[in-house]
Amino acid sequence: MIELSAHDHSFCIERVLSDAKAICAEKGVRLTDQRQSVLRILAASHVPASAYDILNQLNKERKEKGEAMLAPVSIYRALDFLLQHGIIHRIESRNAYVACNESPNGHHSHDEATIFLLCDQCGRAAEFQSKSLGGLIETIASKARFSPNAPVMEIRGLCEECQKLQNDA
Repeated sequence: MIELSAHDHSFCIERVLSDAKAICAEKGVRLTDQRQSVLRILAASHVPASAYDILNQLNKERKEKGEAMLAPVSIYRALDFLLQHGIIHRIESRNAYVACNESPNGHHSHDEATIFLLCDQCGRAAEFQSKSLGGLIETIASKARFSPNAPVMEIRGLCEECQKLQNDA
């Protein structure tokens, strides 16, 4: 798990934005300023954010600059675009979103499963890809004559930092 005290989020933001620009250039689609703003907010934290969390943050920034407020629909459109192109993930159990941190240039192999480790205490999400779990899911699905289209697993528990805090208490 990422140690917050030693972690540089500016590196995450730059890497995620760079990967997103490369994905969009490869696919011939536009990464608008608004989409970049949404992505920047998601990349600035490893805690999944709801659409309204993102909207509130962007509107706070826009108010400080004297710009017009955004409507929720504009955030949902940006999120839909980013999801469609594999730039972000939706954490179903939290109805929230997180920037894709595990796969460079947004290319997940079709035989991989995405695993999210979600901390119940601080809310952080760590993302991992697993070919072995993807293979197991494929085996199970084929026995049931089922075709999975988004093999994602969410595992709840405590991250290393929160375990330490709990043990020190």
